[in-house]
Amino acid sequence: MAAGRAIHHIWRKLQSKSVATPGLSTLIKRSDQEGVESTLGGKSLRAFAFVGAGVSGLLAFGTVASADEAEHGLECPSYPWPHQGILSSYDHSSIRRGHQVYQQVCASCHSMSLVAYRDLVGVAYTEEEAKALAAEIEVVDGPNDEGEMFTRPGKLSDRFPQPYANEQAARFANGGAYPPDLSLITKARHNGQNYVFALLTGYHDPPAGVMIREGLHYNPYFPGGAIAMPKMLIDGAVEYEDGTPATESQMGKDVVTFLSWAAEPEMEERKLMGFKWIFLLSLALLQAGYYRRLKWSVLKSRKLVLDVVN
Repeated sequence: MAAGRAIHHIWRKLQSKSVATPGLSTLIKRSDQEGVESTLGGKSLRAFAFVGAGVSGLLAFGTVASADEAEHGLECPSYPWPHQGILSSYDHSSIRRGHQVYQQVCASCHSMSLVAYRDLVGVAYTEEEAKALAAEIEVVDGPNDEGEMFTRPGKLSDRFPQPYANEQAARFANGGAYPPDLSLITKARHNGQNYVFALLTGYHDPPAGVMIREGLHYNPYFPGGAIAMPKMLIDGAVEYEDGTPATESQMGKDVVTFLSWAAEPEMEERKLMGFKWIFLLSLALLQAGYYRRLKWSVLKSRKLVLDVVN
């Protein structure tokens, strides 16, 4: 009984103190309210942080994109080249015209050291025409029986002539710029065919605020926007043998087709071989499906019944 009275007395004191001070439930409610307010404030701060990060990212992306465009050149458009289809082949008339453009416009500065005159036989010229083209150049050969070098007319086995004796001579003749070899140019550049065509036809006056130093020319598709090569394709610069109007875009299309063939002369043979293999594998697939469905399925689905009685 005495222990019960003591516990009751302690409980009355705790109740009297709870009247003067906030109770536990009140503290819990107040802390919950403050927690909600702090949570809402934290969420709003995080939302503002995300928005700020997004805006900063967009501004940074725009800055990087503009810097990338200035460094790597304007992104060139995509053109519908007729030989890009799965079963499409080169336009051999365009290859012949493109070789004419290269020979009369580009060969004075750019070399094609990986292409020989015999490669043109059956592609753009007959054997007699290719021999006549090769005979127009002089090749240093030798030594002869006397140990001396000599010059001779070109042969089908000779490669296209070099416009300069060495790199130093090429740089000296072009104000320090070195004209690249065009044998693999459509493979050596990103989006090669479109890039070369856009570069050849993309010359125009620099926009306001852009200064181009003397000796350079403005071309937005060239990295940096300033290129040492002047505009070479001008309407009527070449007189085509087949009478095709030699407009700037036509010459650009023809010379890019020629350069594409030079970089990948085996393309037509590769596509034809791939089509043959696909056809043969399709026949093999049909045969395998026939045996799988009508022959093997009968053996696989049969049931063996053992007569254990007899």
